[in-house]
Amino acid sequence: MRGERPPAPQPLAVAVVDNHTHLDSETPEDVAVLLSAAAAAGVPRSVQIGCDLAAARWTVAALDRHPELLGGIALHPNEIPDLVAAGQYEAALEEIRTLAAHPRVRVIGETGLDHFRTGPEGAEVQQESFRAHIRLAKELGLALQIHDRDAHDDVLRVLREEGAPERTVFHCFSGDAAMARVCGDAGYYLSFAGTVTFKNADPLREALRAAPRDRIMVETDAPYLTPTPHRGRPNAGYLVPLTVRSMAATLDCDLDELCAAITATTEAVYGPW
Repeated sequence: MRGERPPAPQPLAVAVVDNHTHLDSETPEDVAVLLSAAAAAGVPRSVQIGCDLAAARWTVAALDRHPELLGGIALHPNEIPDLVAAGQYEAALEEIRTLAAHPRVRVIGETGLDHFRTGPEGAEVQQESFRAHIRLAKELGLALQIHDRDAHDDVLRVLREEGAPERTVFHCFSGDAAMARVCGDAGYYLSFAGTVTFKNADPLREALRAAPRDRIMVETDAPYLTPTPHRGRPNAGYLVPLTVRSMAATLDCDLDELCAAITATTEAVYGPW
């Protein structure tokens, strides 16, 4: 994403964790600057997600350079049809398994289903890959981060059929209040991104209100999904305070208490840094 970076908002008094970011899209120099800016804003820790082989390799290497990070790795659902067509899928998944042995890789993800970018012709192989990633997360005892775009019913069905890992996180949750209640009843975690601040996101705010308070997390999905009022400009961890303040206003709750709850939930899912 191009454009001038937004100014930093007022820092948070109680720290939170950016539950999903893509720092591999940045230059090494910018990674250091952005991590420092996030820490100054009250976001001293992040979960870096690598969702193709190049990004997964980058993520594992970054964990040794940046103690602020934990990692998640997977093959993104939109990568799967091309990998299968090229005969590279099984080898790629095996490399993900190998990379996941790093002790600070705590997530298999993002994985799931995408009915927006991948049409019906890719649905079967996406589902097969999603199931394989679910099994891998359970085998390794890692959390699962889900990509769900225009695929709510199918994602929930596959999780029921396979049996979800104990710690299953819907990255950039995009469902409505009814889905939030279903996820809460199932024990899933819901991570909210800058989309919850958008003017047209009333259904998503209703979902936030419906979600169990101890199942809520926050993320950037940087460099994407920049919160209001900077929508369309590059996102980064230092902008998390805008999203969290919007969440606190939606929930009509104390900001510091919400930050403390989010941090406790995030640590329960991923463990210590």
